[in-house]
Amino acid sequence: MRNSMKRLLTLVVMTVLTATTPSPSAMADSPTDDIRARIQTVPGMRLLGERSAAPGRTVLDLAYRQPNDHRHPGRGSFEQRLTLVHKSVQRPTVLYSSGYELGSAPERPTEPTELLDANQITTEQRFFGTSRPADPDWSHLTIWQAASDHHRLVTALKRVYRGAWISTGGSKGGMAAVYHRRFYPEDVAGTVAYAAPNNTDDRDDTAYDARLEQVGTPECREALKAVQRQALIRREAMTARYGQWAAAGQRTFQIIGGADRAFELAVLRLPLMFWMHQPAAGCVSVPGVTATDDEVYAWIAKVTQLPVYADQTLEAFTPYFYQLGTQLGYPQFAAPHLEGLLHHPGVQEMRSYVPKDIPLRFQPNAMADVDRWVRRDGRSLMFVNGENDVAVAEPFRLGRGTRDSRLFQVVDANHHISIAGLPPGEAEEAVATLRRWAGLPGTATPGA
Repeated sequence: MRNSMKRLLTLVVMTVLTATTPSPSAMADSPTDDIRARIQTVPGMRLLGERSAAPGRTVLDLAYRQPNDHRHPGRGSFEQRLTLVHKSVQRPTVLYSSGYELGSAPERPTEPTELLDANQITTEQRFFGTSRPADPDWSHLTIWQAASDHHRLVTALKRVYRGAWISTGGSKGGMAAVYHRRFYPEDVAGTVAYAAPNNTDDRDDTAYDARLEQVGTPECREALKAVQRQALIRREAMTARYGQWAAAGQRTFQIIGGADRAFELAVLRLPLMFWMHQPAAGCVSVPGVTATDDEVYAWIAKVTQLPVYADQTLEAFTPYFYQLGTQLGYPQFAAPHLEGLLHHPGVQEMRSYVPKDIPLRFQPNAMADVDRWVRRDGRSLMFVNGENDVAVAEPFRLGRGTRDSRLFQVVDANHHISIAGLPPGEAEEAVATLRRWAGLPGTATPGA
């Protein structure tokens, strides 16, 4: 009886996941002005709602049923959240992922969407937000499984959107776009990855330490080291304020192991966070030794985003830190200038961020494999990085086997960059390349 029930449940799930998609001719006969009806003919797709949008565009909030495990699609499923901004089935389509949950404005157009006047599909990454199984098996949170989510979604929606597809994302979303191409290189015509790290060897973080000794001016680098020292010299005053903030908001630090441990971790990450998110002119805001405790704490809280280290925030980002601890890797920063002030050896390990009941086993070959593919077999890839962004101290690089790809650097810029920030000649080259991938003639003005 148990085996019969198991076979029946498997049959039901397989029917939902792999039901026959209407033929292209049937899709073509659908009313062109009723994208809702066309989208709802996609098996496994559910319309959650429709929202107002700019003239000529329709915004649909959707859920698409995905297998928990693409290798065993009959063993349960979950709904992946996505938002569709529809322009026209005749236009190109941009697949965008932040690499996290959908966020508060998934309908906001990306730069490639604007440059191509394209449709946009924003996806939530598996296990983030509401896009996770009821009883998640964390071993199914891998770059291959997430890439297979994208592959399955693109395959289904190409019955509606038959123009060229372009994928894009920034930071972890840019990484996800590259991983998708690694495993399914034919799904899209081109990829634009902004500020995407490429941590090929998690045991060697010397590139990050070296970048921290090169970025900005010597005076700014010394000011950052000095404020790190001041923060730990004044540790008691700093952690008291941190604890008061936590108590007022009913925040806790059980995962990391206390406010003092969380604060030390934040201080170690301070230079990275500064160069990722602050403008180059932000050096003038670094508190000096004469600053009050309140001034030092307020500045550190803002730059390092201290709320991140509380349980209530870490729980939402557990999938992110799990991925860092199993495949993506993350730097641990050397800090000889803090000798004698550090109390928590090993606090920079990813284990600090992830609940102890979730196993972490690092797979050292995952990123090296993607890196090799980019250099040997990658094609139609565009990487855009910021000159001052320490997060891309180990960037993706083009190799002898890479074809029809570009690598750009925005001068004096941080983690938040765009094609529009490139020098005019390079921006024009980037836009022309993107439009060619999308099968569009002529050029468009970046930032217009």
